[in-house]
Amino acid sequence: MKRGVIFDKQELFPSKVICVGRNYKEHIEELKNETPSSMVLFLKPNSSISRELYCISEDCHYECEISFLIRGGKIVAAALGFDLTKRELQSALKNKGLPWERAKAFDNAAVFGEFVAVHEADTLNFELFINGKLKQKGFTEDMIYKPLEILEEIGSFMSLIDDDIVMSGTPSGVGQYKENDIFHAKLFQVDKLIKEYTWISKKSDKA
Repeated sequence: MKRGVIFDKQELFPSKVICVGRNYKEHIEELKNETPSSMVLFLKPNSSISRELYCISEDCHYECEISFLIRGGKIVAAALGFDLTKRELQSALKNKGLPWERAKAFDNAAVFGEFVAVHEADTLNFELFINGKLKQKGFTEDMIYKPLEILEEIGSFMSLIDDDIVMSGTPSGVGQYKENDIFHAKLFQVDKLIKEYTWISKKSDKA
């Protein structure tokens, strides 16, 4: 069964989610990673898409990201989403030089709120609160690779199909969460609030 997202009151079914890793300097430092010499990209399949936020496992971290909906090779909409990551498993895989899919591409690992129309040149930012406490703030201007650079790099080796999603990376402030945590997020166009989201973390039967 295909997994969908909402835009303009319609359910859309992305063929894939393309994610940018290590795109904020402070997040690189937070996880004690090396700064990459080129853009880090990885995929999440359609089966990872969810509109609900599940508490997957004890080592699962939230990573809130500005996410873009693509049509005709261009950005047409944005939303806030979560690149859920099994952090201990990811670290073990990285230490062995192995791919990350087991830690990044599991079911319900790509969580998206409703998309809202934006222009490609828009300056966007967000705030994420968990149980009322500010946890993350992200700005497109603070990204190492800006949204249009990301699209150009992806397009150099991979076709973007209409309604595919690009997740642009997470700033510092990632961490663990638990069942019934309340996530409240705000997406801004410069200083204008364009969308608010609320998720309550649910228990998952998948570990």
